[in-house]
Amino acid sequence: MNTITTRISNFSLLAAAALLLATGSGLAWAEDLKLSGAQEVPPVTTSAGGTGSITIAADGAVSGSVTTTGVAGTMAHIHVAAMGKNGPVIIPLTKTGDGVWSVPPGAKLNPEQMKSYQAGELYVNVHSDAHKGGEVRAQLKP
Repeated sequence: MNTITTRISNFSLLAAAALLLATGSGLAWAEDLKLSGAQEVPPVTTSAGGTGSITIAADGAVSGSVTTTGVAGTMAHIHVAAMGKNGPVIIPLTKTGDGVWSVPPGAKLNPEQMKSYQAGELYVNVHSDAHKGGEVRAQLKP
């Protein structure tokens, strides 16, 4: 390799490293979700459903929202538990529109919760008066 090519390659590596440092870790996981009653524990027979996107950054910062149809949601949360199990709330979602539930600004997973997320052990669900334990659910997968 000649000197000019070596300098260009070194410059490219330095530029890429600087970009990663300038944007934090540069890593985030975005999850497109499809919420359904079939994913609840126990499963719920409902015509309700939902879609959304939750993003979890490498530092644990969480953002995103879910939108439901066919359900008068009373509350929504991100919980910690494996698929097929129920678990405690770790992030309450805020109602920001008709059928829209958003992650509040500044929400962040702690290191233990981040490990749970990486193991596929977080889920989001929306509760209703008819199904107080949750009417629609989607598991978050890294």
